[in-house]
Amino acid sequence: MARRLVAQGHSVDLITSRREPGIETDWFVTDEEGIRVHWLPVAYSNHMGFAQRIGAFLRFAVGSASKAASIKADVVFATSTPLTIVLPGIFAAWRQRVPLVFEVRDMWPAVPIAMGMLRNRFLIAVAKWLERLAYKRSRHIVALAPGMRDDIISTGIDSAKVSVIPNGCDLNIFGADLSLEVAELRNRYSWLKSRPLVVFAGTLGRANGVDYLVKVAEGMARIDPEIRFVIIGDGAERQGIRFAAECSGVLDKSLFMFNAMPKIELAAWLAAADFTIGLFSGPRVLWKDAVQNKFFDALAAGKPIACNFSGFQSELALQHDVGLIIDSDDQELAAYQLYVKLRDFAWLSGVNQRAKKLAAGEFNRDLLAKKLEDVLIRAVCKVA
Repeated sequence: MARRLVAQGHSVDLITSRREPGIETDWFVTDEEGIRVHWLPVAYSNHMGFAQRIGAFLRFAVGSASKAASIKADVVFATSTPLTIVLPGIFAAWRQRVPLVFEVRDMWPAVPIAMGMLRNRFLIAVAKWLERLAYKRSRHIVALAPGMRDDIISTGIDSAKVSVIPNGCDLNIFGADLSLEVAELRNRYSWLKSRPLVVFAGTLGRANGVDYLVKVAEGMARIDPEIRFVIIGDGAERQGIRFAAECSGVLDKSLFMFNAMPKIELAAWLAAADFTIGLFSGPRVLWKDAVQNKFFDALAAGKPIACNFSGFQSELALQHDVGLIIDSDDQELAAYQLYVKLRDFAWLSGVNQRAKKLAAGEFNRDLLAKKLEDVLIRAVCKVA
């Protein structure tokens, strides 16, 4: 989105954190295709406990507040999660007397409360107060799904103040012609070759419940042992998933695991896939408005997606006939449901065109970036 704003002639400073260890210990700046990116080294990973992650969020919020306030701007755009990201946003907008536009990508604090990660009554009260403050102090709010917009409005916010701009498809990466890369990738692995391939790419955390896919692979091995599953990603649950796959006898036989990889490499795996997977585990608030990047990457690649939850993206997949909802409790049944679609070659062939049409239309990031630009300009004009 920032690259597209720069292309439209806007000046963009992006304030973020460097999560991986490096030689830097304080702020440093890089130029990324015309975007001035200000980096604050703050260690963070999905392997951290909840308290550690909250600590990282707060360190970044405090550290980035003065930085954001020091950069002359016409509008401040803060995108969450975590909810604490609004603190430097509010501070910078207040100091510079410019509007704040707040983007909600997950409903915090509802999500950590529902997962039992936030239990202290005082902290819950503080988090809910911060949520109300974020909505009140924002000139405009951007939600990633219609259900999120409804939830925000239900807190008493004027509906005219909330717009829906969903995640978008990166057609230049996942929509590119990768036929040569696919041929090389499939030939590289003797266990793959021309066999059907199901790919999960994403975080291996508690909320994703990727151990579910191990059981689906186990059931699939009894239905059709030629179908291959690949899990790409990292997270706190990675070792547990690997152990479960080893115990069930599918690891390195029909199910294979790879570390997280750059989007350029991931694009080849999605292009080689016959099916992609979207997973969630836990309370409804987690998945009812799910807008996972992997869903939009699959659309751009022209691939179907199977989800084990009935939320925004899975219903969208059903509506446009580019995916299915597999049983969340019975993995043997889920394996059969997936098998039926994998062997429906006429349907698979049609998905490619339908998915790419969605990617190039409703979820085209170029069009969505224009919507965001309009929101930001309108916010500035109201205070001009």
